[in-house]
Amino acid sequence: MRDDPAQQLPLTPATLHILLALAGEDLHGYGIMQEVLRQSEGKYKLGPGTLYDNLQRLSDQRLVEEIATPDGEQEARRRYYRLTTWGQSVLTAEVSRLERVVKDAKLRLPANKPRRA
Repeated sequence: MRDDPAQQLPLTPATLHILLALAGEDLHGYGIMQEVLRQSEGKYKLGPGTLYDNLQRLSDQRLVEEIATPDGEQEARRRYYRLTTWGQSVLTAEVSRLERVVKDAKLRLPANKPRRA
């Protein structure tokens, strides 16, 4: 079903990071790359090719949309992107899925299991 965000899951790491970057504010491509670096504490770096290929795919899936610059002026060199309502729904569903995975992992990890005598 197209209107069920769970049908889009699981998200790839690049998709997850891009959607998370856009959840806070509208950004241009370089701003997205910088926000991904910041959120991942420098551990995940998107190159321009990966970023723009993903942005095109995410736009085709209606998860993000290209917008005019935030102040309304069209800047020739920078394209800004915004998370759509559908994108927000898919991101929320993925965060919930990941929370369940982490909860289950914590229950299964040896450090969290009571030791048997």
